[in-house]
Amino acid sequence: MKIQLLPSTIDDSRASVRQHLSCLVVDDRVAIDAGSLAQSATDVQRSEIRDVVLTHAHLDHIAGLPLFVDDLFATTRRPIVVHAIPEVVDVLERDIFNWSVYPRFSELSNEFGKVLEYRPFEAGDDFTVGHLEFRAIRVNHKVPSVGFVVSDGAKTVSMTGDTAELDGFWNVVNSVEVIDTLIVECAFPNRLEDLSVISHHLTPARLALELKKFRHDCPIYVMSIKPAYYDEVRRELADLGITRLEVFNGGRSIEI
Repeated sequence: MKIQLLPSTIDDSRASVRQHLSCLVVDDRVAIDAGSLAQSATDVQRSEIRDVVLTHAHLDHIAGLPLFVDDLFATTRRPIVVHAIPEVVDVLERDIFNWSVYPRFSELSNEFGKVLEYRPFEAGDDFTVGHLEFRAIRVNHKVPSVGFVVSDGAKTVSMTGDTAELDGFWNVVNSVEVIDTLIVECAFPNRLEDLSVISHHLTPARLALELKKFRHDCPIYVMSIKPAYYDEVRRELADLGITRLEVFNGGRSIEI
């Protein structure tokens, strides 16, 4: 299984390791979140991706979705399927694809048929997307949000999405026989703990406490660091001394 964190931020006219937007692409075929999907997908990914699985509806996770559908509107021979909890579908239809902000693509077709479909799921559901099996797990964010356990039949990855403390997530993940990789968020430095609490995100210190609940011995990749605090958070993560933990930078791919 290959997972790429699509780049989203430009420094000095080139892609930066910093990350304003969130979009993971699995095996060039399935997107998890869509923050930078339209802007950063390769030609191969753009031709292959017709499934987008969303963790929640915050802008940094959905910003690229309208433009991605727009880019493919005239040419796609099968609809782009958005997999999301009902609360996220409601936000997309009410606040994004509402004709005022952007066209309601779910009501439109090209010469081949529909261009956008929704496939809702509930937290706790198991469902199939392409060649992948997903389990959705409710997490502790400011808005309705889920993380996932994702398997291609050979390897299994767990990912939190955006979250604060998350006992329910660990209970589910720890019940899985083998987890090969964990992808977890850490948004703010320790000095902004109050902000992290209010916004339901993690700091390195709080992440360290959460990882004590994680029962699998596998690589841990940290993403969703706020760009303004990237260097500070990275130093604090290094200070934790967790040898299997590293930062998942924008543009990087990992093979599992």
